Amino acid sequence: PERGFFVAADPVLHSPTRMFISLEFKEEHAREILANGWHCWERQKTSRGFDSPVETFVGARPERFLDYIRFEQATLAMDQGHRHLLAERFASPGADLGLPASSVLALPPPSASDLHSLSREFELSPDEILSLIEGAPRLKMAVRGWVAETHLETELSRVSDIVDLKRLEIDGQPDFEIRLAGGRQMRIECKNVLRRRLADGTVRVDFQRTRASKTDPCSRYYRRDEFPILAACLHPATEKWEFRYEFTESMAEHRRCPQRLDNRVNVDSRWAENFEELLNRETTPPSARAGG
Repeated sequence: PERGFFVAADPVLHSPTRMFISLEFKEEHAREILANGWHCWERQKTSRGFDSPVETFVGARPERFLDYIRFEQATLAMDQGHRHLLAERFASPGADLGLPASSVLALPPPSASDLHSLSREFELSPDEILSLIEGAPRLKMAVRGWVAETHLETELSRVSDIVDLKRLEIDGQPDFEIRLAGGRQMRIECKNVLRRRLADGTVRVDFQRTRASKTDPCSRYYRRDEFPILAACLHPATEKWEFRYEFTESMAEHRRCPQRLDNRVNVDSRWAENFEELLNRETTPPSARAGG
């Protein structure tokens, strides 16, 4: 209050758990808030060797408080990479959190026979349905997650070695199950990267669950046998729906939790740029694993 700004944590990551008495941030963040009126950054807390999830903080001056409320409404339960991306887009007062308008909207309206069946069922035009999604933050958040998986599904469907591709819609399960031409079945998890890159330009995945069991802190981290492949969606960092792939067998083990994967995952040059490249490459043996 004395310096004329506020700092906000992601409400979802602190509910229903108890809020800490204090959440630290740096003097440089305060200077950016005061200078620009709005600033966002990443924060991660480490306690007893266990990392909490990466969190996007937002700070602003009082005149942006109503803008901040609009921001939280639009990003409720969103992954941290996209939360950070939209926080940057929202830096200007009055900014629109919606996606750019499509050129399709300038075309003449389609005839009734050309409408999608959902458009006919809802008795709304495609433009009205898109506007409905844009104006409903929780719906838009859910659609954004499906958009990433749909782009991945499209990419995988073009791989000739994949003879069967199934999208799994079960809580706690990976996103896809595939069957290769030789009969081998594999599961694939899709994760969004974080917005902020490392100094060398490497993008990162905060590879852990939001919640952990009260009796087992290691339950926050994924087991190596849950799925053999991780697909990293680069959209939060590149704003393009593109992916990188890696075998979990080649990823580092968590430093405190045996049989669990490290949450600090760097999507570097070792990752395959397409699924065919991954299939044609031998996995790194466990003895040669390196961090990230």
